Amino acid sequence: MFDLKKYTSTNIKNDILSGLVVSVALVPEAIAFSFIAGVSPIVGLYTAFILGLITSLIGGKPGMISGATGAVAVVFVGLGLEASDILVASGLGKEAVAMGVLHYILLATIIAGLIQISIGMLKLGKFIRLVPTPAIHGFVNGLAIVIATSQFKFFEGQGYMMYLIVAITMFIMYTLPKFTKTIPAGLVAIIAVTLVVYFTNVETLLLSGLADMSEFAGELPSFVIPQNILSLDAIIMVLPYAVIVALVGIIESLLTLSVLDELSNTRGSANKECIAQGTGNIACGFFGGMAGCAMIGQSIINYTSGGIGRLSSFVAALGLIILVVSMSGVLNAIPVAVLVGIMFMVSIGTFEWSSFSRLSRMPKTDAFVMLAVTIITIFEDLAIAVIAGVIISALAFAWKHARIFARVYTESDGTRIYELEGPLFFGSATTFADNFDIPNDPPKVVLDFKGARVMDSSGVEAIDAITKKYEDAGKNLLLRHLSADCKAILKKAGPHCTYEEDDPTYKVAYNY
Repeated sequence: MFDLKKYTSTNIKNDILSGLVVSVALVPEAIAFSFIAGVSPIVGLYTAFILGLITSLIGGKPGMISGATGAVAVVFVGLGLEASDILVASGLGKEAVAMGVLHYILLATIIAGLIQISIGMLKLGKFIRLVPTPAIHGFVNGLAIVIATSQFKFFEGQGYMMYLIVAITMFIMYTLPKFTKTIPAGLVAIIAVTLVVYFTNVETLLLSGLADMSEFAGELPSFVIPQNILSLDAIIMVLPYAVIVALVGIIESLLTLSVLDELSNTRGSANKECIAQGTGNIACGFFGGMAGCAMIGQSIINYTSGGIGRLSSFVAALGLIILVVSMSGVLNAIPVAVLVGIMFMVSIGTFEWSSFSRLSRMPKTDAFVMLAVTIITIFEDLAIAVIAGVIISALAFAWKHARIFARVYTESDGTRIYELEGPLFFGSATTFADNFDIPNDPPKVVLDFKGARVMDSSGVEAIDAITKKYEDAGKNLLLRHLSADCKAILKKAGPHCTYEEDDPTYKVAYNY
């Protein structure tokens, strides 16, 4: 919740003004993502309000903006088509089918929220740390490109005035902060350009051209229970979509949290954010909104406009619903071009330009991961891109460390000592035996694991296999400095283990 002790008059002013900028910027995004999901624009607007409000109060990162997003909306396309086929086959009319599809989406949203809360309660949010830095940079670069290219559709059928307003907006966004940061440049651009367009009657696309906001005047979210909430068949049908929505939402939210951590030099709580996202999505499902997650574009607008506290995201959510419910005429008059210009500047600010200079200096595997995640984010999906980045990085790490070495020497009594170094796991188990010269070794051999570590069952089986080879050769083998857990699961090699005072203590990942 709000920590009023940390607030000064300057912080309050910055949070309120930046929140107002974001509240306006949320409108076209919420409308666009509603169209993608195949629902009324009011559904996306309710999502931005409800999810944004809840995460602003209990989220893991103050100032992070949540709402309807494209990554989640795309998942609902498949659910909408499947639900529509079922409802049409049952003989329902067009309006009844549309309402029925919405109820399937609401049900999926509630289940997704429950899954996200479970992830947070089980403290699984910490696994976002497994996403390597090159993958995060690739995600940020890809998302910056997606933010920019997603604005191109607004230029279709527009004249030169659209381009001129975008250019003026970008100019204001670029130059104003050089003179003053008292008022966010985005808010100045929105007010100034809107007033000029309104009083000069310039022909350009307005927000009313996307959706007439006056239709929703006075409409506050109301409590609704999905009609199919007790239907086992409906739950089974939406469950796969709910799981994907939950995971995509968590991945995007936690990656946004990581990006903002870098911007603010502070650390947010991943598990707290999971619980907040889940709570917000459950509330959305019961109040007519679809699932959503953190929005990196709007979050960066907020941070760069000076909004770093919970008050900024709270004002953004509250400002949005006030604009929709009581100031729809003002919203209708805002040129789409000014919002496009702001998003272009967000895209430019989001892109990791320094990653180009790093490419030539970073390891080839890291460079490949960054480029791969960028490309997959642009052409496929954020979740797939991040998972691919983690897998590629993990495989590269395994390959790099897939070797265990031995320092070999002979003691005065003729005993051959193999001092092993490196991890013994599935990657290095196949080459483990290459370190030994069984035919030419003396009758007494010691394998010293003080500088090595047995990581998994493949490593355990490799030790058993080499023990059997020495047994078959009729040679006496001793194993030193293995952990108690490792000794307990060795079969062939167990009797050959010695017990030292400085034996290490660690667990082995083993499939019992």
